[in-house]
Amino acid sequence: MDVASLASSLIAAQAGNTQLQVATAILKSSANAEKSAVQTLLGAGTPSLANVDAGIGGNVNVTA
Repeated sequence: MDVASLASSLIAAQAGNTQLQVATAILKSSANAEKSAVQTLLGAGTPSLANVDAGIGGNVNVTA
């Protein structure tokens, strides 16, 4: 094996590693976006009512 083919194979391996890292980052970002969408649909990320006045966000009496 000559030096040129060895260098070429090392460069190809590095390029493949870079592609794998980019693909992993995109997959993680996509998974986070899907998780956020599901949590939004399920209402898991509802805001806290800790900083609002008394009576806001409580149950409404509709029997009156």
